Amino acid sequence: MIKELKYVFYLITIFFFIFFVSRYYFSDENKKKSFRSLSSLEDRIKDFSKNLVILENDTNDIIEYVEYQKDKNKKKYHFWKLLK
Repeated sequence: MIKELKYVFYLITIFFFIFFVSRYYFSDENKKKSFRSLSSLEDRIKDFSKNLVILENDTNDIIEYVEYQKDKNKKKYHFWKLLK
């Protein structure tokens, strides 16, 4: 008997929790607050973006390509021949 009452109490608690959370979440007051916060964030972003410093691009011609010289006089070494 006590076990069944405990389960009923748990179910009632869960039901009320879901009910009150959904009631608050879908309320007009919450929707207004969330919209106001989003619009204020957009305004802040626009203000900060106007004051940003734009840096010049200084990465042009940073990479230099070097051609390898093909030297035929260079001696080739092989590992096994070096051991002999």
